[in-house]
Amino acid sequence: MSHPKLKDFRRIVVKVGSSLLIDSAAGQVKENWLKALAADIAALHQDGKDVLVVSSGSIALGRSRLKLPAGTLKLEESQAAAAVGQIALARIWSEVLGTHGIGAGQILVTLQDTEERRRYLNARSTITKLLEWRAVPVINENDTVATNEIRYGDNDRLAARVATMTSSDLLILLSDIDGLYDAPPGANPNAKMIPIVEAVTADIEAMAGAAESELSRGGMRTKIEAAKIATSAGTHMLIASGKIEHPLRAIAEGGKCTWFLTPANPITARKRWIAGSLEPKGTLVIDAGAVNALYAGRSLLPAGVIRVDGVFARGDAVIVRGPDGHEIGRGLVAYDTENAEKIKGRSSSDAAQILGVSARTEMIHRDDLVVAGARGGDTGK
Repeated sequence: MSHPKLKDFRRIVVKVGSSLLIDSAAGQVKENWLKALAADIAALHQDGKDVLVVSSGSIALGRSRLKLPAGTLKLEESQAAAAVGQIALARIWSEVLGTHGIGAGQILVTLQDTEERRRYLNARSTITKLLEWRAVPVINENDTVATNEIRYGDNDRLAARVATMTSSDLLILLSDIDGLYDAPPGANPNAKMIPIVEAVTADIEAMAGAAESELSRGGMRTKIEAAKIATSAGTHMLIASGKIEHPLRAIAEGGKCTWFLTPANPITARKRWIAGSLEPKGTLVIDAGAVNALYAGRSLLPAGVIRVDGVFARGDAVIVRGPDGHEIGRGLVAYDTENAEKIKGRSSSDAAQILGVSARTEMIHRDDLVVAGARGGDTGK
């Protein structure tokens, strides 16, 4: 199967890792490399593409500017280093894109900014306006306020959420490795690179190995997680080497990389957000009849729910699983845990009587539900 061409995409997110951007020994930006990347971005921009950048590097730059000693930083030290480094990072991107006559806009996000729908829509509208103005949004996690409990922890998943949030059709992860291999290439000289991944299966996930297998905080496992988020929401993704100059030009010219393909029909913006939810708050286990109804494009009714797990509020994202535990889809639930527990397995008329209110009859309305494409494509249109 052939892969798409870079020129075919209209909105592209480029993720740049800290180790590519910063020379850790010197604590300085790799200027020549960044200038070459900026030239690549400018070429895409001049071709009419929308380009967004997800850039790491604020903590590393802050450490250098503050001349902090080597070693692990405490949380508040990382946050303070990020505050200094973020100014430097924004200035660097502004200058390097400015030489091509392109404006840069800084967007700092936290986990809640993509996982809470109101904040997600706000972030999306800001980015959309920057793109309308033909600026390049430069996006990073807001490490000054993010704590271990409320952070992405890696910019691979952040980039995937940004790509789905902005209806981008391609996510490029520039990495210190040029693609996905069937075995760790450093340890196995016979490892083969996988040029095209049509679906992220258990076998593909197994190839990623443990997250500790790479030096960077991301690692291959988070890249596979990013691929699941992106491709489930209609965005193609690729992993390519960022260790060369002009990495985007190399991709355009057919250089080595791994493409993760998405089904041909992107889902609506609302459903992109639901499909990519990083932190579902609970799980609904449903019976076989309800599974068939969901695959037929119908809503999930209380009668089909056989078990309720987790603690969630009305409007939270939950996972829907079949009786065998297989994930059927994800959706925004219309009831909190307590009420869902009361009405599970009951008819809609019984449910209304039990709750004593005239609430929605559906546990999850089909407009708030994304069904995995296991039976002839995604049915949650």
